[in-house]
Order: sequence, then C-alpha cells, then structure tokens
Amino acid sequence: MTRIDFYLLPDVDYVAKLRFACRLAHRAACTGKSVNVQTANATESEELDGLMWSYPPDNFLPHAVTTERTENADVAVLISHHEPTPADDHVLINLSGEIPAFFGRFERVAEIILEPERSIGRDRYRNYRDKGYPLFHHDLDNWEEQ
Repeated sequence: MTRIDFYLLPDVDYVAKLRFACRLAHRAACTGKSVNVQTANATESEELDGLMWSYPPDNFLPHAVTTERTENADVAVLISHHEPTPADDHVLINLSGEIPAFFGRFERVAEIILEPERSIGRDRYRNYRDKGYPLFHHDLDNWEEQ
C-alpha cells in the first residue's frame, strides 16, 4: 500500500516548497528510486526545472520536464503537470493543487505543506486517512541547515 509522507515546512514562500521538493527528489534519486514531481501547470514545471539545475548546490540532479502524458525520459526525476506514464512508480512528490487520482500506484507520496497551507494539508491528511493509507508526519524546522 502507498505510504504518504507529509512534510510540514514553517516557510511561507512557495519557492521554499520548490527547494524542498528538489532536495527530496535528490535524496530519493540517490537511493535508486524513480521520482515523479506533479505540478499544477506548465509554468510551475518550468520553474521547478530551472531550480533543479542549481539546487541543492553542487548536486546536479538529472531530470526532465515532460509535456505529454506519453512522454518518458531516461532520467531519475520527471517533472510534469500530466499523469505520468506507468513505469517504475516509486516516489510521487505532489506539488499540484489536489490529490492526483493516480497516486495509489506509487510506493510513496510526498505532500509538502507550507505554513499558510495547513488547512489544505489537514484536508488531504483526512482524505488519505479515511481511505486507509499509512500516514507519516514530519515537522521540519531549519530544514535548509540540515
């Protein structure tokens, strides 16, 4: 069954959420996991793509932005606002505005919640809990210093 991890950041800036997504993707990819990052739209996908070229510093992460559902790249991290083509569905980092319908095919789902989004995070937590998914909660203070 899919494991759901909630990462609660004390930050209010959306770019902090993207930086944490880069860090999380890097960590997962370094352990040999495939990573799909689900964004809300093409603009967010391109913004995350730009950031992934330089963050975390000195740790380039091979990645690609897919613009079509059927596109698949031979890289550890795929960024898209479309449903990814089924493959090695290890980790889904959800940056979109809702819970993707296809989340259950992944081994793990990461929900990154900023301080102003706490009520949205609670709603998502209840949704997953009510469906019986195992939930894990991570309060991350000073996460960029780690």
